[in-house]
Amino acid sequence: MSLSGNIGSPSRDSGTSGNSSMAGSDPNIPRDFSRLSLFSSGTSSTTQDEHFNCVGHAEHSLFCMKKYLQIGKLCDVVLIAGQNGQRVSAHKLVLSAASEYFATMFTGSLSNNDQREITLVDIDGDVLQAVVNYCYTGTIEIREDNVETLLTTACLMLLHEVVEACSRFLSHQLHPSNCLGIAIFAEHQLCTSLLNEAKAYTHQHFMQVILNQEFLQLNLEQIHDLLSSDDLNVSSEEEIFSALLSWIQHDPIERKKHISALLASVKLPFLSPTFLSDQVEPAVENDPICQKLIMEAMKWHLLPERRFQMAGLWTRPRKATIGRLMIVGGMDSNKGATTIESYDPRSDSWTIFHHMNGKRLQFGIALMHDKLLVVGGRDGLKTLSTMECLDLETRTWTQLTPMNTHRHGLGVAVLGGTLYAVGGHDGWSYLNTVESDPYVAVCGAHAKSTLFSGCCRLKRTSLCSRWT
Repeated sequence: MSLSGNIGSPSRDSGTSGNSSMAGSDPNIPRDFSRLSLFSSGTSSTTQDEHFNCVGHAEHSLFCMKKYLQIGKLCDVVLIAGQNGQRVSAHKLVLSAASEYFATMFTGSLSNNDQREITLVDIDGDVLQAVVNYCYTGTIEIREDNVETLLTTACLMLLHEVVEACSRFLSHQLHPSNCLGIAIFAEHQLCTSLLNEAKAYTHQHFMQVILNQEFLQLNLEQIHDLLSSDDLNVSSEEEIFSALLSWIQHDPIERKKHISALLASVKLPFLSPTFLSDQVEPAVENDPICQKLIMEAMKWHLLPERRFQMAGLWTRPRKATIGRLMIVGGMDSNKGATTIESYDPRSDSWTIFHHMNGKRLQFGIALMHDKLLVVGGRDGLKTLSTMECLDLETRTWTQLTPMNTHRHGLGVAVLGGTLYAVGGHDGWSYLNTVESDPYVAVCGAHAKSTLFSGCCRLKRTSLCSRWT
């Protein structure tokens, strides 16, 4: 049997131990023959390396470590809960890999490698056991009866994912009866995301929050911070003053002395002179600081020409009392938008409020009470004289009496309860006339528009005559 025959066409028996031993014992066969034959392929001189990846290896290793933990094998540390003395065995390596707190404890410069038992002060035994199990499995049970203790422990042990999970759990439990307590708890634990969510919820539901015991139990600093917020969802400053009075009346003997410090958190210039005289003054009695604040608020009403000099945080309205910005129609990719968008400064967000009945460009708009008036404009090439009214409460449209003149590019304003349509273009020429409708305040029940022909030239600055 020749060497080339063995190499080129091995028989079925060539794989037996007899043939294999022949290659190793024949002095004519090079020592590296078998290895070279495995990695050589024809005349190719290239070698392809392979990187093997065992899927699930890390999970399987942790699973095995958990098994060793359950049977008490290879454990090198015992954690003792300070509250009830419960003992929890573990592996230092696993705890250190899962928690920066344990990594510092076991590997830091002050660590004692020979210390096998470590007492963790103020730690609950059940929560400690749950946290150690989490280090091995990545899962933990969060319940209403353990979430606060678990969050506190997770913050201490720098288990950031558990902190975030507990924060999400508590944010889903927010209610007017507990949002203040959750906010205070989150502040103590330095949980910024939960604190922001709890504050936002409190501001949004302020009028329901003040009806609950948590509000009445706030301390002086907490009630001052809350009432000073510009984000409170209130319709008027009177509601802030009423909330302040309810807090004081819960414990008048102890809290009445703080009224001067808290009255500054109420934006008194936005209270009417009647309310200041009939409600605020009797409540503060003869407190000199409060009397000075009331006098400053009265000056805001009595001396409007000096308001610029008095402007400050005290005269800046809360976001919810400003109202909302409405954007009506305009030009878009479809050459004419029909949407009405609303901007809420308190939430800093835009929403689609409603839609116009049809395409309308270069129209005039005015606001009268809770009615939005859309006047004139053009729907393409045709100039319009029509007028529509949107009730902002019911969100319904009403067709009103049209103007006497078709106008686009006009100016519209309300003065003394009368709606004026000024100038514009009728499709042929620019207009210098003004129309008015004195009864448009009640949509659908008003007289026919009256044309003031030539009563006001657009180049003149004088006012047009009164409608009669």
